[in-house]
Amino acid sequence: MKSIFRTVSPRRQTNRRAFSDAAEETYKFVRDRGLDHAVEREKNLRPLLSIKDLVTSEPSKSLPISVITSRKDSLRVPFRPIEFIRSFPSVFHESLPGGIQPQISLTPETLNLDAEEQLVYASEEYKQGLADRLLKLLMINRINKIPLEILELLKWDLGLPRGYAETVVPEFPDYFRVCRGELELVCWSKEHAVSVLEKKAKEYTKGAPIAFPMKFSNGFVVDKKMKRWIDDWQKLPYISPYENALHLSATSDESDKWAAAVLHEILNLFVSKKVEKDLVLHLGEFMGLRSRFKRVLHNHPGVFYLSSKLRTHTVVLRDGYKRGVLVEGNQLVTSRNRYMKLMSKVKKENSAVSSRKREDKGKVEGGEVCETEAKGEGDDVSGSEVEDEREEDVVVDEDEDDDVVDDDEDQSMKRGRRNSSPRAGRRSFGSQEKPHTRSRAGRRSFGKSGSQEKPRSGRRNKVNLTTEKSS
Repeated sequence: MKSIFRTVSPRRQTNRRAFSDAAEETYKFVRDRGLDHAVEREKNLRPLLSIKDLVTSEPSKSLPISVITSRKDSLRVPFRPIEFIRSFPSVFHESLPGGIQPQISLTPETLNLDAEEQLVYASEEYKQGLADRLLKLLMINRINKIPLEILELLKWDLGLPRGYAETVVPEFPDYFRVCRGELELVCWSKEHAVSVLEKKAKEYTKGAPIAFPMKFSNGFVVDKKMKRWIDDWQKLPYISPYENALHLSATSDESDKWAAAVLHEILNLFVSKKVEKDLVLHLGEFMGLRSRFKRVLHNHPGVFYLSSKLRTHTVVLRDGYKRGVLVEGNQLVTSRNRYMKLMSKVKKENSAVSSRKREDKGKVEGGEVCETEAKGEGDDVSGSEVEDEREEDVVVDEDEDDDVVDDDEDQSMKRGRRNSSPRAGRRSFGSQEKPHTRSRAGRRSFGKSGSQEKPRSGRRNKVNLTTEKSS
């Protein structure tokens, strides 16, 4: 094994200009829609593939729902397993083979995708790339070994296949080996001890400054003080993440830039260039860099983006994405995208069916409303004819006795005084009082118009006409 220690002058170790001191007052978190979408689009993909792997591990390629329910937490199923499975009928098949407990299997489309995924894991190209990434991760760690438990937590992000310790590790005896529950380095590789930033730098001399690519979210404000701090930080010498710089003061700017280089290189080793914050901090705790990783994530929002989607915090490498799309893909990412396409296909079909149902329901309700309106119009016509007949009878009766007119006028004047009294006003406050009239047509027109103007009484008008004729 080989480790390199850089000597740094004490002046540089103590020359610390904290980011919080320089720009904490103006540093405000701004969301990045593209990177948030990159995180959110994989919603339900991980638990779905975990259930798929569990089903395919059975000889019969099926298992009862009780087995999935008992492993809900380890499979990271967000809600009831049976509801989750029924949400993706094109991925899972549910049956009741002579019992009351559902049996879960995979559809032919899912089996085909699983066969393609296993071919990816078995290909020599993918195995070599995976071995190189594991080798680089071991060389970054100062003790050159990582427990298998931590690798199991990072299995999804590293793209490790099932049983990698028995299948992949033995094929690279010059790289690493499994010893006492840990994956440890066998031989240091100078060829692999080159970071991504060093490869991208066309002309690089050891110890020279290398600027980190920075991208800020739209709307992120960088004031003069913060910009000055970033420019000075970028001009500091670049220390390779494969060098051990733990002897540097944890509060120095050089240590901060080295920790950023380590985290930047680790995220480049992951398949999707992103990882949950808790997992990378757990790895950093084992490497003795947890506090430095937390400081780096806070101090450099232009290098690392922290997404809060999917009810967790995900660290995303900004220069690994362009407009929310992964810049450098691989065979495993392509396979996962096919699973997501199959999942979204079911959602589109369900949304199309539900929209057709809503349209049909709207047509039915529209037809019923038209029929109801037609019936209502017929009722109004018949009712008006009946009322006209009744009003004619009233006119005949009023011709016989003119005293009825005087009595009605007196009663209407008394009702007007009662309505204008304060007590009546308090009773009618907040409510709409209907006019006092004997005409049904007047009440119907009042309810439809919604105005408080009293309709004219047809009876009184006709009574006035009869009195003029009699005079």
